[in-house]
Amino acid sequence: MISKTVHRINTISEYHKMMGLPAPAHPLISVIDYESVKLPCRAQTSFVFDFYSMSLDRNFKGKRIYGRQQCDYDEGVLFFMSPGQVFEIEVSPGITINRSGWLLLFHPDLLFSSPLARTIKQYDYFSYSANESLFLSDKEEMTIAGILQNIIQECEANIDRFSQPVMLAHLELLFTYADRFYQRQFITRKAVNHTVLNRLEDILNRYYDDAQLPVTGLPTVQYVAGALNISAGYLSGLLKMLTGQSTQQYIQDKLVEKAKVKLAVTRMSVSEIAYELGFEHPQSFSRLFKTKTNLSPLEFRQSFSD
Repeated sequence: MISKTVHRINTISEYHKMMGLPAPAHPLISVIDYESVKLPCRAQTSFVFDFYSMSLDRNFKGKRIYGRQQCDYDEGVLFFMSPGQVFEIEVSPGITINRSGWLLLFHPDLLFSSPLARTIKQYDYFSYSANESLFLSDKEEMTIAGILQNIIQECEANIDRFSQPVMLAHLELLFTYADRFYQRQFITRKAVNHTVLNRLEDILNRYYDDAQLPVTGLPTVQYVAGALNISAGYLSGLLKMLTGQSTQQYIQDKLVEKAKVKLAVTRMSVSEIAYELGFEHPQSFSRLFKTKTNLSPLEFRQSFSD
């Protein structure tokens, strides 16, 4: 039976000590070569970091579970974690780990009083699940590795008043490249993305056709993302790239399509339609419908009798 251990790690120094590594050159940021990290080959281990991490990982033979989503892959991938998230590693007994790549760790205190402390929230990939990781081309991987090497050099330099702004500049450049590469992935992984869109259509159709809709109310972004088994941030980024809409806008457009059919082919009142579609107040339905179509529900219905 596989034992399970949970490690809550408060500082980067604590992580280094647990992994048998030398103390970090800088207390608030570290770049670790995975070849120097030795994982126990007998346990399922859960980690909770009180700091940010970014992993450029290759050749891991085992199971990685992040946000309760399992991910098995051999290719080089990039993924990010925010403080407080849970990440599990499971390795079968007798498996030899020949891991390679890089692990970037940085503490929120490094961002203190800087613009990045606020803007880091705009990078949705810090909340992505492992199965939403970024698959890098060789050229992209070299770009990321080059920035990590710059961070290593800065960590090994004497700390002075320029250390923090230089570190933050490297981090912002790294995040911007990750943003760019994720947008590329949304385009290049067409088969996977169109499968997600087809599943989204099916989920919304079933939801809006359900007789319990007046009780359950309108679907939320979190509900739809959960039904698709992906994070809300990843779904939003995917839809923005493929349709130009946010998830909320996509949900609302599907709702208006259903409303148009009911207005055109039934004699139901606007209030009845609003209730059937999960609106507590008919005025909210009418306001949304007019926003989307430039017509009130009654004006839309009347257009069929002109």
